[in-house]
Amino acid sequence: MDKLWWYTARSAGLVSMALLAASVLWGLALSTAPRGARPRPAWRLDLHRYLGGLSVIFVGVHVAGILLDSFISFHLVNVLVPFTSSWKPVAISLGVVALYLLAAVELTSLARKQLPRPLWRRLHFLSFPLFLLAEGHMLLSGTDAGSPLVLGTLVVVNVAVVALTTRRVLQAQAAAEARREIPLAEPAISR
Repeated sequence: MDKLWWYTARSAGLVSMALLAASVLWGLALSTAPRGARPRPAWRLDLHRYLGGLSVIFVGVHVAGILLDSFISFHLVNVLVPFTSSWKPVAISLGVVALYLLAAVELTSLARKQLPRPLWRRLHFLSFPLFLLAEGHMLLSGTDAGSPLVLGTLVVVNVAVVALTTRRVLQAQAAAEARREIPLAEPAISR
């Protein structure tokens, strides 16, 4: 029973990382999907939002487990302020900054309809550094970071993120190029 909070923090950290990876991958898959004449089913975007929301919940459980565990004795300031932890300060700081980025991405996504689209898009790009910081936090402080299953999964996820991101960038470049090639209509000359 004395390790309950440790196992809670550990498992919630792994689950939140898996959910974050799934949300990033699903978001990239949505943004790279071919756009046809038919609208996309609403469940696709709902699933992306659901994965992001679940990630927030499991990060909360992870932080609560860390605070309640007595082995390292984290305090609230250690999980909210970077470089205040005496245990693996860089690794913990990566997690703290990732926590703030996760909050920014999630809150602005909830307020998406109230924000100008260009602002929302720029803020949503914080998902990339969020993913990298969370991954760094897990690799540098996670007990299971050396597990072949965890490492193998991270390799597959990172390859997929890079591939989908590359595809998205190439699609955006092709769309911009197509817009530049559309000739402007000649002004009508009135007689």
